[in-house]
Amino acid sequence: MERTTDVIIEDLLRRNAPQVLGALVRRYGHFDPAEDSVQEALIAAAEQWPRDGVPDNPRGWLIRVASRRLTDRLRSDEARRRREETAAALTPADAFVAPPPGEGATGPGRAPSEDDTLTLLFLCCHPVLSPAAQIALTLRAVGGLTTAEIARAHLVPEATMAQRISRAKRTLRGTRFRRPDAPDLDQRLGAALQVLYLIFNEGYTATAGPDLTRTDLAREAIRLTRAVRRLLPHEGRVTGLLALMVLTEARTPARTGPDGELIPLDEQDRALWDRTAIVEGTALAEEALAQGPAGDYQLQAAVAALHDEAERAEDTDWPQILALYDLLVRRTPDPAAALGRAVAVAMVDGPRAGLAAVDTLAGTVEPRFRLDAVRGHLLERAGERAAARAAYRAAADGTLSEPEARYLRVRADRLDP
Repeated sequence: MERTTDVIIEDLLRRNAPQVLGALVRRYGHFDPAEDSVQEALIAAAEQWPRDGVPDNPRGWLIRVASRRLTDRLRSDEARRRREETAAALTPADAFVAPPPGEGATGPGRAPSEDDTLTLLFLCCHPVLSPAAQIALTLRAVGGLTTAEIARAHLVPEATMAQRISRAKRTLRGTRFRRPDAPDLDQRLGAALQVLYLIFNEGYTATAGPDLTRTDLAREAIRLTRAVRRLLPHEGRVTGLLALMVLTEARTPARTGPDGELIPLDEQDRALWDRTAIVEGTALAEEALAQGPAGDYQLQAAVAALHDEAERAEDTDWPQILALYDLLVRRTPDPAAALGRAVAVAMVDGPRAGLAAVDTLAGTVEPRFRLDAVRGHLLERAGERAAARAAYRAAADGTLSEPEARYLRVRADRLDP
């Protein structure tokens, strides 16, 4: 029961954190101290709620506590301190999530807190920031990842990532908290979608730790992507990314065994896949392709749909998947797409052809263990047991994910003489 309560509280905190931060930044400005104040409020909640119970209005509680912490941080300016403390005392907590003056209603079906979260997402993807800073800051402020988790995902020391996030927050100091205008919105959309996809990937396959998945992160990424689609319903990139996430998430029930062990795609019990999600994702993928030129997310969604539509692994339309990957690698230099194409080549033309394609990617795929894992699989299919065993073990040594490492070592041990 205690574990269930902790999970509920963790989910509440993660879901409310970006909304609380958005409310504070819109009300006060000062992104950097506001983010620090929200983190302090989250720590206070994590300590008090398990003991005292979850308040009736969790977001209002967090806003009140974070507001007090923020006004304490701004005491150096006495006039500002009095003005903001008076505003905090006189303003009901729910008013913090109302539309700011002059900006009107948020539109039918869209909650003000959702609007704040979207505005926060676009703020974190401001063009004054480098792409690396945009990703790191959004993963922290909107995705709710810790600095340590973000550092592991980027394979850099935690101190380095902390400095990167701090510099990004300082860079945004004084920036207005508002939805970007149309030209600016298009410029920031690509970065925002990339960040959402990274959050989803971290949730679907955690880069480190004892669990294969972090369902809360994957679902949060899907929720935020749905919110962006409500804002931009005719944007093919957004529809394509949502389709890709929904189709990929549909396989989650079959990805792990009773003890949390990883089950690869071709060995999964497809009866466990979420058919409702597959129907929705397939319809979204078709809609995305009809909304304009096929981009990266639309093509990846089409690949995911072909996998999900196959009732058995041997029914997968690999020639069509290879054709889609051929289009994808011509569009993007992403080594992950090239690695996916190498697998498709192997399934169409045999493992030797796939190995030749993998060999051209040496030194380009990060993290390296992904390349070693694919090479091990293709070497095993080609009958080269010793080489496959070595590749699997190299991959196991290279991953920080315990379930992935266990799976790769089991594959290697099966090939022992």
